[in-house]
This record gives sequence, C-alpha cells and structure tokens, in this order.
Amino acid sequence: MNDSVGVHSGGTGSAVPRDLRDALRRLAATPRLLVALDFDGTLAPTVDDPAKARALPEARAAVDRILTLPGTRVAFVSGRALDSLEEVSGAGDDTILVGSHGIEVRLDSPDEVFTLGEEEQARLGLLGDVLDQVADNVDDVWIETKPAGFALHTRLATERNSRIAHLVALSEAHAEVDDLTVRRGKDVLEFSVRSTTKGEAVEHLRRYTGASAVFYAGDDVTDEDAFEALGDGDLALKIGSGTTVADHRVDGPEDVAHVLSLLADLRASATDTDRSN
Repeated sequence: MNDSVGVHSGGTGSAVPRDLRDALRRLAATPRLLVALDFDGTLAPTVDDPAKARALPEARAAVDRILTLPGTRVAFVSGRALDSLEEVSGAGDDTILVGSHGIEVRLDSPDEVFTLGEEEQARLGLLGDVLDQVADNVDDVWIETKPAGFALHTRLATERNSRIAHLVALSEAHAEVDDLTVRRGKDVLEFSVRSTTKGEAVEHLRRYTGASAVFYAGDDVTDEDAFEALGDGDLALKIGSGTTVADHRVDGPEDVAHVLSLLADLRASATDTDRSN
C-alpha cells in the first residue's frame, strides 16, 4: 500500500513523476483504452456547495482531447446522482456517465430506466425520515437525495457536530432500516437501499467498451473499490492523502490535469503510429 504524497512542479511533462510517465507510456500503447475518472476532488476541486463544482479548465481540455482519439473512451464515475453529474460535468453524449456509485449508468444508447421495487421504496422512505431527523437536530448538516438513498453531508459542520451526526445517523438508520449499504466519504456518509460499487461499475464498463486496458483516477475511499477491480496492464491513480492500493499518486486536480494532458499526448502519438503502420 502507498500512503505518501509527492510534490510536483514545472511544466506538464516535468510535473508528472518518472514512474508514472513510464506507466502512462505503456498504457497509451494499448489497442482499446478506457479512461475512467472520478469527478469531485479529481477533475474538480472539492467545494462546499457540490452544485458549484466544475472541472478545472486544463483538465476539461485534456479530457476533450482524449475523447477525439481512436480506440479511446472516457467515463466519469461518481458517487453523485446521475442528474447532478450531468449538470456539473457538462459531459456530452460521447462520455459515459456512472452515478450513485454504479447504480445509475448513461451509456451510448441507454435502454434502461432506474426504478426501485415497492419494498425498496418503502425502506427508502423510512430511511429519509430517519436522516431528516438527524439533519434537523444538528447544525450545518444537510441531506442530499439520491435515487436509491441519501447522503448526509457534514462539510460545513464543526468536528464535534459532524461526529455526532455520523454516530446518530448510523445508529438510527441501522435500527430502523434493514439491509442498508453505508459508504464513508470525505465529510459525507452515504446510505443506500441498493448495493453496488465503483469497482463493479468499472468491470461493467470494461466489458461494455471492450477495453484492453483501463486508467482510473479517484480521490475518495469509495474509489478504492475501482482500484481493486484493476489488473495487469491497467493504471490506478490516487489523488491526495490516505492509504491506497493504487500504485501511483498525485496531490490534487491540478496534477490530474497534467497527467491527463500527458496521456493525451502519448495516446495521440501511439494511435498516429498505429495508423501509419
């Protein structure tokens, strides 16, 4: 496991550590590449109001370049609800979107509509009542509604209030609602009546796109499931601090933009070479 953070500076190429540059060069030569990216904290800096999150211009430009390359697909894989991800990412139809940790997926020709069964809807309603009571009784805590659950946000709360909200929410939710999936993130606790992971989403996208290799970048605890789903020939990039199974790490979204720009350069060179042979 890797729990250190490197500091990088300089131009796009020099800003990327040598071992990561070498890994990107190998990855760029794969026949069919899937570039799968978390959004918040990866392409976009983390902000207090999630609705205001936007990808850094440099990251957006690099993604746009990657989208034009042969044999290359891009997917945004987020814990956000799909409609929220569509709004903040501004992604066009050429980008695959995965929301709610894999529960919602927007493919090229979506033919499935997300629905909950009657029993799931009943549990969801009960869960909402429980979490609303928690948010009403703790300052600066708010609830985000998702298709199969809720996210309890505590970014604006004091450390004490955040701890209280998490403890009470966990205790009350488990006491009142059966078969819950709970995920811990940065200043957020997510509850869902349907279970899936970003790892399962990446496995599905690999099959769907026919990718011979996958690049995945993410900053949160839930992205570890995606890292775990990668194998030989893939590349996992952790953003920020914390223990991770990823082999490579950068500090923040600015560094991710450098990495994606370099990947675009390397992939363009590799695909140009293939076409000329």
